[in-house]
Amino acid sequence: MVYRMSWSRRCFLAANYTFLTVLSLLCLIPFIHILAVSLSSAAAASAGSVKLWPVEWTIASYENVLSKQEFLTSFLVSLKRVLLGTSVNMVLTILVAYPLSKEVANFRPRTVYVWFFVLTMLFSGGLIPLYMTVKMTGLMDSLWALVIPAAVPVYNVVLLLNFFRGLPKELEESATIDGANPFVIMWKIFVPLSVPALATLTLFSMVMHWNSWFDGLIFMNQPEHYPLQSFLQTVVIQRDMRFLTPEDVDMLKLVSDRTSSAAQIFVATLPILLVYPFLQKYFVHGIVMGSVKE
Repeated sequence: MVYRMSWSRRCFLAANYTFLTVLSLLCLIPFIHILAVSLSSAAAASAGSVKLWPVEWTIASYENVLSKQEFLTSFLVSLKRVLLGTSVNMVLTILVAYPLSKEVANFRPRTVYVWFFVLTMLFSGGLIPLYMTVKMTGLMDSLWALVIPAAVPVYNVVLLLNFFRGLPKELEESATIDGANPFVIMWKIFVPLSVPALATLTLFSMVMHWNSWFDGLIFMNQPEHYPLQSFLQTVVIQRDMRFLTPEDVDMLKLVSDRTSSAAQIFVATLPILLVYPFLQKYFVHGIVMGSVKE
């Protein structure tokens, strides 16, 4: 059987592909421009002559960033933060989302707990109470100060509990009949069936921890404890001279704010760009989690 596509269908597909192509270019062109600026000379970047191709090629901006021992130290701090923070986020998200996905008949205080978490998402105590809490609990200047305050991402919990609700209830009933307790059901049935959702939430947590910089500035007293984003923000954006050696000052003559900022963006974005292709295949199922209700 030969399927003949109607003219209206062809017009729709042509318009759809054209729209998606233009949208993709609008997302891609700024990255190409930033890459071109980061690889151009300071004079060309300052003159605004760089568009989508580098002018007067140079990697001085990247050498300025990558040659620092402080950069490597802060990179390791960020790497530890991502690994530790993402692990804590995912474990706590699963432990919170699973009981909250149950009906009130099976978990009576469910509504109270749901409102408790939602209120924390809508209202915040503010920066000063958060700083005092971290200081009084002895977490200042430690990696846990960057992980504990964001240990339970409520938005991720809401997404995951909706995904859990969409799973067949017969699976849990049959496992209960076979003698499995709720903890076994959660880890051996619900978690393996939620790989797309968990992969999507893992990427959300990784991006959040990798891109955070403000908490590093307020919770870390020693520069060697700064995560990567805090270090780059301090040295490249603020040009804090306390962290610059005479060689750094000579190097900064070869770069400008624009080229340094562009190099910063790419250095900070590169790890996420490397991880994204491995998680992208789960996005189609994971991004629509909880969208279908019974």
